[in-house]
Amino acid sequence: MSRPFANPWKSYKQIATQTAPPGQLVLMLYDAALRSLELALIGFAAKDPGERNAAIHNNLQRTLDIVRELSLSLNREAGGELAGTLCKLYAYFEDRLQESNLKKQRGGVDEVIQHISGLRDAWAGMLANHGLPQPLVAGPEAWAASNLRAA
Repeated sequence: MSRPFANPWKSYKQIATQTAPPGQLVLMLYDAALRSLELALIGFAAKDPGERNAAIHNNLQRTLDIVRELSLSLNREAGGELAGTLCKLYAYFEDRLQESNLKKQRGGVDEVIQHISGLRDAWAGMLANHGLPQPLVAGPEAWAASNLRAA
């Protein structure tokens, strides 16, 4: 049975993830982590305690999963000192995010956003300097805009 209302954004994102080179995948992970952290920050402003706690918890858990994936993807043998430093930094991110989630305080989230933004920008610059295209997955708005231009 076919699904008449399949989400084209979800399908597009899944295909882009499956076909992206490793460098772009890292950038996509940084972008996804930043989106989840921003959603967690929105949760801190929620008036309803249940909504607030769920938004914070769910988005920080999603970010923790991404940070763990980034850590697991490090090639510590080939990456040398940089890989070791990133491993320690990712562990620090995990600690700060778990603390923010437990205490429902945004300080650790703000700090991790700042650090991941810097890493993301450095990674994007490295990809650009090596002539690699930026990932196509930026968000539903970018997908819609690119499809409107093509039409």
